[in-house]
Amino acid sequence: MNVLKFPKIEKLMKTSKQDKSLASFHPIIQTWFNETFPSSTPPQEKGWPAIFKNENTLILAPTGSGKTLAAFLVCINEILSALINNENINGVHTLYISPLKALNYDIERNLESPLAGIQRLAEKQNVRLPQIKVSVRTGDTPQRERQRMLKKPPHILITTPESLHLLLTSKLPREILKTVKYVIVDEIHALSENKRGTFLSVLLERLQNLTAKKFVRIGLSAFSVETRV
Repeated sequence: MNVLKFPKIEKLMKTSKQDKSLASFHPIIQTWFNETFPSSTPPQEKGWPAIFKNENTLILAPTGSGKTLAAFLVCINEILSALINNENINGVHTLYISPLKALNYDIERNLESPLAGIQRLAEKQNVRLPQIKVSVRTGDTPQRERQRMLKKPPHILITTPESLHLLLTSKLPREILKTVKYVIVDEIHALSENKRGTFLSVLLERLQNLTAKKFVRIGLSAFSVETRV
């Protein structure tokens, strides 16, 4: 497990001008990132190489430091590469777990923005990129949407521990999770020291027994400088 811990956000903005951390990404993603952000942040620079190596990674950094994109951009890159190469993804590729239902919808918006930006850039360059599908599954998700997910599974599924439990204990929903390659757990500090954290640990082991290969585990946490790991 790689544990990447970073200081206050003021220090995080001081990044190197020679940014080599994007070299492993698809050219369209590289261009989109460079046109959208002045540079990558340390959580991204340190997180991307570890995640590309399929290493379990824990990123501890303040809110606004880019740690969410540090986790998601590698997943987006892999999904796009697979779709461009006409590889079938017949289930969920990336599973994002949050302890808060409201946060799930924030993350969906945060995902839609980079995905839309990448698509717009591709259209400008006359490059046709496949669409990456994102869905949210919580207790508030309408039944019609739940059925649609089973028929056409999203590439990225956003959910809570409790909803993941329901998916794993239902025959048809469980099938779409067999293809999971990345699991992102956000706000991990809010789960690690209580019963929900223990519950989630058990769920992840159940998920691991379900998937054909070991999935990459990525933990994200905003923290104070005094936090001990």
